[in-house]
Amino acid sequence: MYFSAQKDFKEREIAPGVRLRLTWGERLMMSFVSLQPNSVVGNHRHPHEQMGTVLKGEVEMVIGGKARVVREGEAYLVPSNVEHSARSFDKPALALDIFSPPREDYK
Repeated sequence: MYFSAQKDFKEREIAPGVRLRLTWGERLMMSFVSLQPNSVVGNHRHPHEQMGTVLKGEVEMVIGGKARVVREGEAYLVPSNVEHSARSFDKPALALDIFSPPREDYK
């Protein structure tokens, strides 16, 4: 598959108010993360390397115990097996996460 449209992306909810739209290849995965106001992705870790950027709004990311508000156009990196979480504020937010390798639990 060389091309895909958002209408074909797999959708899933990972927490109340947090929805993903997913597409992937053999060695990486894209996840558009839609966060409704005041939603939370709790502390978790996974063996996948994760990098992302905020496309709309702002998100507080806590990565390895360090918190930062990530705004539109800013990026973040979550190394393999590092605990992290995210939360939105009083407005919706949209982020794009890239995982390598793809998360089997999201397929």
